[in-house]
Amino acid sequence: MTTESLRRSPAELGLPDAPVRARPADPAAHHVRAKLDREIRALLAHEPGTRSGADPEDLHQMRVALRRMRSVLKLSGELVGDGAEPVRAELGRLGQSLGEVRDHDVLIEHLREVIAGFEVRDQAPGHRLVAKFVTERAAAKRRLTRALSSARYSTLLREVSLLTRAESGPPADRRHDLIAGLAKPHRKLAKAVRALPADPPDEDLHALRIRGKKLRYAAELAQTSAKKKQAAKLKKLLKATKDFQTVLGDHQDAVIAAERMRAVLASADGPMGFVAGRIAERELARRAEARAAWRDSWAAVDAAAQALHA
Repeated sequence: MTTESLRRSPAELGLPDAPVRARPADPAAHHVRAKLDREIRALLAHEPGTRSGADPEDLHQMRVALRRMRSVLKLSGELVGDGAEPVRAELGRLGQSLGEVRDHDVLIEHLREVIAGFEVRDQAPGHRLVAKFVTERAAAKRRLTRALSSARYSTLLREVSLLTRAESGPPADRRHDLIAGLAKPHRKLAKAVRALPADPPDEDLHALRIRGKKLRYAAELAQTSAKKKQAAKLKKLLKATKDFQTVLGDHQDAVIAAERMRAVLASADGPMGFVAGRIAERELARRAEARAAWRDSWAAVDAAAQALHA
């Protein structure tokens, strides 16, 4: 089966030939529908590559599109109808399947880069170590393929497409300001930062990253409604949230990699155990670097968000 034969066209879901566009003066509901339209088209564009597995970037971009849709529906789903919350829940279920494969892709790629820098005598056991995760990834990919081939997935796509064509919201929708709406996710993120101890647990920093991502996606949604003066400030916020996400993403990747190596060490010895130990030490150092940098990254986000609402 070719990649083209796997491609599902927007027309099959009842989407128009051209993407939905939103102007700054349009009601907020129209901006939400336009965002959903863009993201479901991106998801469809990357679905064939995700199925074939030829390029891991397709799966990554498909997952990003899905997460953006979930974020939009969480923040402003009420503007496009009562069906928004069930769709968001279904997107979350699919996201778990995509995330399982994506986590393996990130780990495998990173391990290969690290092992390539080892001495020749350590590369063979390193490759055996990577092969273990490649096998796990293959099992996760089979589960994902079944999910993408299910009637449940087809139904989900149709339900998202219906939300992009929902009728305009009530007159009060015109008073819904997507820029002003950024204050809420910023406030929640700031509150979470203030609640952290000096040396936060790993899981708390992971939760912080998720909150930061919600603010970033909300800012992306607000872009099409921004006036000229707001657009420059919004651009700074987007850059700051992206940097924040990168720092805490590196931290989470290091935490996961170190945990995986600990699990290997519990069941392996000899050359493979030695290599796993070396990798774990590197990951703990990478974790420490991210911990030293995340508060400065947060300060940039906070400043950009406050400037937007000044």
